[in-house]
Amino acid sequence: MTPFTLASAAHGAEHVPNLWLAWTLDPTLLIGLALILGGYLYAIGPARRRWSLGEPASRAQVTCFVLGWVTLALALVSPLDPLGDEYLFSAHMIQHMMIAVVAPPLLLLGIPRWLAELPLRNAGLRMVARWLANPIVAFGVFQADIWLWHAPALYDLTLASEGVHILEHLTFLIFGLMYWLPILSPTPLIPRIGRGFAVLYLFIGCQPMVALGALLTFAAHPLYAPYVDAPRVWGLSPLGDQQLGGLIMWLPTNIPYLIALSAAFFLWVGERDRAEREAAGEFDVEAEMTEVICDGGDMATQPSPQAASSAE
Repeated sequence: MTPFTLASAAHGAEHVPNLWLAWTLDPTLLIGLALILGGYLYAIGPARRRWSLGEPASRAQVTCFVLGWVTLALALVSPLDPLGDEYLFSAHMIQHMMIAVVAPPLLLLGIPRWLAELPLRNAGLRMVARWLANPIVAFGVFQADIWLWHAPALYDLTLASEGVHILEHLTFLIFGLMYWLPILSPTPLIPRIGRGFAVLYLFIGCQPMVALGALLTFAAHPLYAPYVDAPRVWGLSPLGDQQLGGLIMWLPTNIPYLIALSAAFFLWVGERDRAEREAAGEFDVEAEMTEVICDGGDMATQPSPQAASSAE
């Protein structure tokens, strides 16, 4: 029994348990998280120096990876995990957002090119990786996974079976990485899609989340049986909790997509503007002006050929 369950049994169904005591300290989970961070730090540090694998990871890359790891760790270890498993559907939606939407792009941004290319030296793995990073495949698999796990029967099963629940979280993370790979691939061996296509890809990527969030928000009755009988905390009814969870999926979950979409849009506009200016020859004119100015400076500091002859 988790600290939540013990607290509720001792003080009644309406007792609000002490959240600070509800950390998930499962050894398997902690070892897995430690291996992810430890493996990354070892690869970019001692292993890279020992075998001269590539350039040092930048501070921004290390920061992004650590932030992604912290997001993942908080989602799985903090009180958010038992709160979402036993009490609040809305808390579970926050956890899913952190695992599937927030952590994957941060982890990808933290991977140096040479580290991503190590497993891709194998032609078979490279072919599989390129197929998985196909935007149609990545988009379809990720969105289907999100919708599948939120089907009431399967969702209820994840709360009843720890093994199924672990599988759910693994697919969220793995398919989340797949979804972001066409945009944030760290290596040209898995080429990124164009900026304009990325804008469309991210915009369409928001829509299934919006649709699922709306479905949950406007449902006339609770869809997930375990939360109907769960002890009530913070005054939320089962239906109100589900509506809040739907709103979380509808709005906050799409914020990372909108940030990435905005960045891709401005980069795309900048590329188009530069291409149009190059086609119009503006950069050639600017180069000629710069050359004239530079030559003028030289002429001002050097004697003319006639002056040189007179001096002789």
